Amino acid sequence: MMSPKELDEGILDAPEGTAAEHSKAGDEKEPLNLTMSVDSPSACERHVTVTIDRKDIDRYFDEAFTEMMPSAAVPGFRPGRAPRKLVEARFRKDVAEQVKSSLLMDSLSQISDEQKFTAISEPDFDLDAVELPDDGPMTFEFHLEVRPEFDLPEWKGLQVERPVREFDDEDIDRRIHKLIASHGTLVPHDGQAQVGDYVTAHLRSTHNGKQVASAEEMVIRIAAVLSLRDGQVEGFDTLMSGVRAGDRRDVDVQLSADAPNKDLRVKKVTVQFNVLDVKRLETPRLTPEFLHEMGDFQSEDELREAVTKDLQRQLMYHQSQQIRRQITAALTASADWELPPGLLSRQSERELERMMLEMKRNGFSDDEIRARENELRQNSAASTARSLKEHFILERIAEEMDIDASSGDYDVEVQLIAMQSGESTRRIRAQIEKRGLMDVLRNQIVERKVIELVRSHAAFKDTPFEPDKRDIEAIEFAAGGDDTDAQIPVISKEGEPAEAAD
Repeated sequence: MMSPKELDEGILDAPEGTAAEHSKAGDEKEPLNLTMSVDSPSACERHVTVTIDRKDIDRYFDEAFTEMMPSAAVPGFRPGRAPRKLVEARFRKDVAEQVKSSLLMDSLSQISDEQKFTAISEPDFDLDAVELPDDGPMTFEFHLEVRPEFDLPEWKGLQVERPVREFDDEDIDRRIHKLIASHGTLVPHDGQAQVGDYVTAHLRSTHNGKQVASAEEMVIRIAAVLSLRDGQVEGFDTLMSGVRAGDRRDVDVQLSADAPNKDLRVKKVTVQFNVLDVKRLETPRLTPEFLHEMGDFQSEDELREAVTKDLQRQLMYHQSQQIRRQITAALTASADWELPPGLLSRQSERELERMMLEMKRNGFSDDEIRARENELRQNSAASTARSLKEHFILERIAEEMDIDASSGDYDVEVQLIAMQSGESTRRIRAQIEKRGLMDVLRNQIVERKVIELVRSHAAFKDTPFEPDKRDIEAIEFAAGGDDTDAQIPVISKEGEPAEAAD
């Protein structure tokens, strides 16, 4: 979502030749005599009907022809010498389009200055459908999404619990095991599959006997829980234990309320796993050569020190997330606004992108990001509504406290993401800009600054932090079928952000 500041500076800027340009040149433009009615379908929506007085329309025509006269070319006359009435008759149709555009843009700018609502989307109207009448006033209407109006809650002195933990050898060993496993090699296994082994399988899901989705040769680790884009398979380890190449396993999966296939939401589908082969992960030994390959570590102690720092960084992320949830829960306690479905649908994509950037910044693995991504997809409506309300309130605090993102803030974010992903800062910045995520990055920076401000005025109570030890394997498969119009970027198995679906 674009910030209100960006929208105010961008969407209502008038094009070349309009009153906005003349004002910049130092010529004061007479304001339009507008009659306006505003309906509020919901707290975040405004339907605006605008009527422009005929005197203003005639004034704009007069100004346009006055500007044209010195250079108007009419057959039989030297440039600028044709009678005005002849110029008006010859060029009225062309000038009408210019006048209509100027009236629309100038009126939108004037509405932006005079109205109290803060736009969070561009005005939705059809320029071609707006008619400039030969007589009488000009009327047009548009739909606009706005930030809801609300009293800012008290944000100083909140009581907040803060998770803390001293990482022990078991925590470090577990993390090193995952790190080593990411460098492992899958080798064929002729025996029965066990927990932790990998299967290559064709997936096919059906509803009432009809196929709704399929995927070929997916490589899946046998874990306690298999996370899909639109549901979960609990007891996946029990389901797949003992399988061999050629075996088939079926399981019923209840789809989430936010599954991409709207017709199958909260319904059950049957997912078939047709096993092609079984593989076992062979992990490398922790030799000096492998230590050097992993990160130019000189010893195992140096590796353990680096892993400890990663765990502490991720603890800070969990601290930030838990503190944020408590702060925003307190701030949004009275935020009972109705959010339009269209806004929720569009913003769900941005919330996923924000989460992925934040987790990459804090050094989480692609598997961990994918598992969290699937979790959000399965509950996108609720999580997006919560995030939107948080954003509106945090943005208001940011405005009142004059908090914004600087160019240096963007540089730091890009550098952290690059450092954690092993890519160059130039390539990471190019990816973010190409995918249009700079506004997501900006909101992330500003919201973090506001949370830090609220934290500085909060009272803390330390509580033990218990890492999530659930064994989850996440795959990019929607058992109910994909929404082909989805534009949400995903994380590929190789860790590179994949292109969004067309």
